Amino acid sequence: MPSVERQHSPEEVARLATEIYERQIRPSLRPEDDGKMIAIDITSGDFELDDDDYTAVMRIRGRRPTAEIWLGCVGQPAACRMRWAR
Repeated sequence: MPSVERQHSPEEVARLATEIYERQIRPSLRPEDDGKMIAIDITSGDFELDDDDYTAVMRIRGRRPTAEIWLGCVGQPAACRMRWAR
């Protein structure tokens, strides 16, 4: 896999991904997509949805090896939730 030269800061990646998600992707999502992982290439707007984050990322990488990818969870404020075990 080719190395990816990052052109954007993490904050810029998040901002661009949020814009793409709200403008292009969110209107086409269905209720059954809630909770799925979404990988967005911020340079092309290409995206993948899957129950598994790795699968979503690898599908984009298959089409766009140098993609700058942001990963999120549909319908959730964060991609992952951490909990303390007691």
